[in-house]
Amino acid sequence: MNTKIFVIAVLSLGIAGFSSAQTSPSNKTGGSSAPYTEGPVWALTMIKTKTGLSDEYLKQITGTVKPVYDEEKKQKIILDYKILEGDAMGAQDFDILIMVQYPNMAALDGLRDKMDPIVEKAMGSEDQRRATAVKRLDIREILGTKTMREITLK
Repeated sequence: MNTKIFVIAVLSLGIAGFSSAQTSPSNKTGGSSAPYTEGPVWALTMIKTKTGLSDEYLKQITGTVKPVYDEEKKQKIILDYKILEGDAMGAQDFDILIMVQYPNMAALDGLRDKMDPIVEKAMGSEDQRRATAVKRLDIREILGTKTMREITLK
């Protein structure tokens, strides 16, 4: 009987010791032990314009997309936005990158409800927006979108 208790005690202590060795060290200030702190969220859109038409595309979005972003920024829906232009590295690479900064992931919840009135005011009815989108197909291709969180290394 004593041997069974001893074996159970040793196994229990061994499992407990192994389990505690697997946990990550506690942070003295509490919270995550990640080597970074989480920051705002960026929505990225990678765009490839047809040769020689990047200025035309930028002119188009100046009258449509820019007013939307400016109003969203004014209403604090977004923190900021940036548009980068550069050389494509190859035929399948983007030359324009649109970056929209949100305060956090939660800011994306219910985003369409907040954006639809702004977009309609700046860009017109759904039919007008569709016509604009179709027109843009002649000068650009959206290669992809990505959402990423900004981090700051500790």
